[in-house]
Amino acid sequence: MPQRHSKNNNDLAFFTYEEKRKLGYGTQRERLGKDSIKPFDACCLCLKPLIDPLCCPKGHTFCKECILECLLAQKKDIKRKLAAHEAQKKQEKEEEEEKLILQKAKELDAFDQQNHGAVPQYHDRSGSQDKNGFHGANSVKVTSFEEEALRNMKAFWLPSATPEATVKVDAPSTDTVCPEGQEKLKLKSLFPISFTEETVDQKSKKTVEKSYMCPSCKSTLTNTMSLVAVSTCGHVFCKKCSDKFLVKDKACLECSKPFKERNLVPLEKGGTGFAAHDERLEARDFKHLGSGSGLGLVKPAPKAF
Repeated sequence: MPQRHSKNNNDLAFFTYEEKRKLGYGTQRERLGKDSIKPFDACCLCLKPLIDPLCCPKGHTFCKECILECLLAQKKDIKRKLAAHEAQKKQEKEEEEEKLILQKAKELDAFDQQNHGAVPQYHDRSGSQDKNGFHGANSVKVTSFEEEALRNMKAFWLPSATPEATVKVDAPSTDTVCPEGQEKLKLKSLFPISFTEETVDQKSKKTVEKSYMCPSCKSTLTNTMSLVAVSTCGHVFCKKCSDKFLVKDKACLECSKPFKERNLVPLEKGGTGFAAHDERLEARDFKHLGSGSGLGLVKPAPKAF
């Protein structure tokens, strides 16, 4: 009779590691394919081919319509938050003024009772009146106040009568940010870019989609290549031509427009399907077993790469 292996040992009172692994327990890893990676000529917002492309100083590319709508929505949100913050400040100021008025009225009332009342009122350190329960001439007023407090008392055990804590609105930032890099971004800092499209002779007969090339070396642009855009004119070159010609000549190879070295902006890309590339292309998902139920509960991993 063959010896039972630990992988087939399923008569224990607890789950073995092999049984948990078969149920999908632990960290699940999956290799990201080409469809999961953003092409270099796709918008960072709509993930579609660029239409009237604009680029931010950090190299993120957007469609003109997409980034304008995004910045406009951020402006509206900032305006709404500023209005809420101003309303909160106004309400706090009114409450403070009301507290001062009530404090003055209380002091005047106490002064009036002390000078004209039939029986003097005594206060302890906590501020409660008449420690011994003797109200004197003001017994009717105190009783009515206590009844009103009992009527307005909120029952904490009822959901509809529980007191609500005021939500404090902090002063929002008035700067719009890049939706991809989360750095400060203004509309005037965006600049248009233009890719050089391949001609019919250079384009492969099998490809139907648009393909672009470097204006200098005429090589087809792919996700495996690092791209550089010139912010003054918007032309896009490969990194090799940029380091070899643009940095030295300080002039665009397409339109001969001069520029400074700070005008060279490296474009961000989604990566490739090769492990040797500088992008992390493995997604993780953690799955644990429900306590006592035997059911697997899927929980997203805190980070994916």
